[in-house]
Amino acid sequence: MLIGEIGRSAMLMLILVVPYVWISSIWSAMTRNPRVTLSSKMAVVAQFLLVGLASACLIDLLITNNFHYAYVVSYTSRSLELIYRIAAFWGGDAGSLLFWLLIMSLYTLVVRFTRHEDSERMLPVVTAIMSFVTMFFVLVLNLAANPFTVLSAAPADGNGLNALLQNPGMTVHPVNLYLGYVGFLVPFAYGMTALILKRADATWLKVTRKWTLISWLFLSCGIIYGAHWSYEELGWGGYWSWDPIENAALMPWLAATAFLHSAIIQERKGMLKAWNVILVSLTFLLTLFGTALTRGGLLWSIHAFANGPMGFWFMSFVGLMTTLTIFVIVWRWGVFKMMTAKFEAVVSKEGSFLLNNVLFLGALFAVFWGTVFPLVSEAVTGTQMLVSGPFYNSVVLPIGVALIFLMGVGPVLAWRRANMKSLRFALMIPAAVAFGVGIAVWVAGYQNLLSLASYMATSFVAASILLEFYRGALARTKITGENMLFSLVRMISKNRRRYCGYVVHLAVVVMVIGFATTGGYSQQVTVNLTTGQQVQIGNYVLTFHGLETKDEPGKVLLQGDMLVQALNHSKNQSTLGPVIGVLKPNVTFFIDGNQPTTNMGLYSMPFADLYVVLDGSDYKTGQSLFEIHLNPLVNFIWFGGYLYILGTFLSLWPERRRKAKPESPAVRNPLPEPIA
Repeated sequence: MLIGEIGRSAMLMLILVVPYVWISSIWSAMTRNPRVTLSSKMAVVAQFLLVGLASACLIDLLITNNFHYAYVVSYTSRSLELIYRIAAFWGGDAGSLLFWLLIMSLYTLVVRFTRHEDSERMLPVVTAIMSFVTMFFVLVLNLAANPFTVLSAAPADGNGLNALLQNPGMTVHPVNLYLGYVGFLVPFAYGMTALILKRADATWLKVTRKWTLISWLFLSCGIIYGAHWSYEELGWGGYWSWDPIENAALMPWLAATAFLHSAIIQERKGMLKAWNVILVSLTFLLTLFGTALTRGGLLWSIHAFANGPMGFWFMSFVGLMTTLTIFVIVWRWGVFKMMTAKFEAVVSKEGSFLLNNVLFLGALFAVFWGTVFPLVSEAVTGTQMLVSGPFYNSVVLPIGVALIFLMGVGPVLAWRRANMKSLRFALMIPAAVAFGVGIAVWVAGYQNLLSLASYMATSFVAASILLEFYRGALARTKITGENMLFSLVRMISKNRRRYCGYVVHLAVVVMVIGFATTGGYSQQVTVNLTTGQQVQIGNYVLTFHGLETKDEPGKVLLQGDMLVQALNHSKNQSTLGPVIGVLKPNVTFFIDGNQPTTNMGLYSMPFADLYVVLDGSDYKTGQSLFEIHLNPLVNFIWFGGYLYILGTFLSLWPERRRKAKPESPAVRNPLPEPIA
C-alpha cells in the first residue's frame, strides 16, 4: 500500500506544482526576472520528477499484482506475462493519461532547458502554454481517472489484459502514437508564442523543425505498427478498416504532413505565415480530438479497448483550446501582414506545395467528416450511423493518387516560376515510364482502375526521383572526377535533408504499391473442410490436416493444421509441389470466461501472404470453417514502412559542424530541399 500512497501523493502535489509552473512562466515572460526564471525552471524539474515518481509507482503496482488498486485489477492478472503487465501502464484510461502526462512533462523539461535564437523571450511563453495543457491532464487524473483508486477489498486475481492487446504490438504501437501526439504540443506552443510576441519570421519554424519531424516520425511509426498489429491480431485479413480510432491517428498525420511541406515555403520565401500557424494548431487540436475518441468512448471501435466516461472532459477541453487558439490568431492577425511575399506563378515550387496542402486538407476533411458523421447523426436522429469503407475509398484514395503524382512533379519545379520547356524535358522520361507500366499492367489483366492509376503514379514518382539522384551524381562526377558511387554518397551527405526526403518519398512509393495490390487483387475463400480435404487459392493448395486441442495456463487452444503446397503449371497439366509450410490457425478459449479470441495462421512470402483463420468447428459433422486470404505484395507495406522510418531518421541525424570548403556552384544542386 505504501507504493500506491506515494503515487497518489505525487499526483496530488502536481495540483500545486503545475499551476506554479504556469504562473511563474508568465511572470518570467513579463518581468524577465532571473530569480523568477530560475524558479520556473526548477518547478518544471519538480513537475517531471513527480510525474516520473507516480508513473514508477503505478508500474510497480502492476508488476507486483497489487490487487488493492482498481486499475491493477482491471488490466492485470497473475497469469499475465511481465511484458504485458508493464504494457498495462498504457492499456487503460487512467494509465494511458498518466503516460501521456509523463511524456508531456519530459518534453516540457527538454524544451525549457533548450537554448536557441531569442530563447530568453520565447521559452517562458512556450512553457506557459505547455503547462496550461498539462494542468488539464493533472485535473482529469486526480478527479476523473485516478489510477491509484483503492478497492475496499482486494480480489484474489485480476481481470487480465484484453486478449487482443496481448501482442508485441502493444509495446510499440501505443507508445509511438503517444510520443507523436504529445510531441505536436511543442510546435503548437512555439507557433502561438510567435504570434503573442509578434515574431512574423520563420524563427519558430526553424527551432521546431526537428520537434515536428520527430513527432511526425513517431506518429507515422504508430500508424504503421498499428496496421501491422491489426493485420496479425484481429484475424480479418486486412490492415486498415477506416475505423474511427484509426482515423483519429490519420487526421493529425495528414495535417502535420501538410504543415511540414508548407513550412518550407515560409522558411525559403516568407510565404504562408498565417497558414502555417493554422496548420500546426489544427494538428495539435486533432491530437486532442483523437484522444477524446480513443479514451472518451464517443464512438464504437474495435480498437477502443479502454472506453470510459471521459468524452465530456476531453471534448470540453478541445472546445476551450480551439476557442483560445482562434482568439490568439485573430488578435494577432496583423502580424501575418508583415513582410509577406506573394506567389508569382501557379506552375512553380510554391504552387506545387500549395496544391499539396489543398489535397492533404481535402483528404483530412473527408476523413474528419466520415469520422464525426455518427456523432452528427446521433444528435439529429438519435441513432449513430457509421460511415463504411467504400465512402473513404471513393473519396480519399483518389486524392492520395493525385498526391503521389505531385510527388513526382514537385522536385523538378523551380522556385518563383518554372521554365515550361525544361519542365517538359524533365518529366518526359518519368511520364514515358508511367505510361509503359500502365500498358503492361493492363495487358497482364490487372485492370482495377484505382490500382492501375496507383501503379502509374508510383512508377512516375520513382522514375522522377531516381533521375534526380542520377543527374545530381553525374553532374558532381563531371566536376570532381570522382566515380559515380562516391559522388552519389558525397552528394547525399552534403544535401541530406533533401535526398533523405527523396528516400521517404521512395518509401511511400513502395508502400503504395503494396496498398494498391492488396486492395485491388487480394483473394478470399470461405470453406468448410474435413480432415484430408483440400482447397485452392491462387497458385497454392492447402490441405486440412486435422484439429488438435492444447491446454495452456489459463486457456485452451483449438488448433487446425493446414499444409501449404505450391501449384506448378506446365504446358498440359498442373502438379503439386512439396509442402512449403504449415499453418496453425487457432481459437483460444479462456478459463476465466473471457470471450474467445481467434489467432490466424500466416505463411509470409516476399511477394504474397497466405492468411488462414479458423472460424469454427462442428464435431458432429467433423467439418471446420476456414477463411483463407491470399494477399499479394502486402509485405511491401511493411518494407516501405521501415524504409520510411530510415529516411526520416537519417534526415534528422545531426550534421557535423565544420567549415565547408569552397565548392563549385555546379557541384551544388540548386534545386530546393523537399521535406523528409
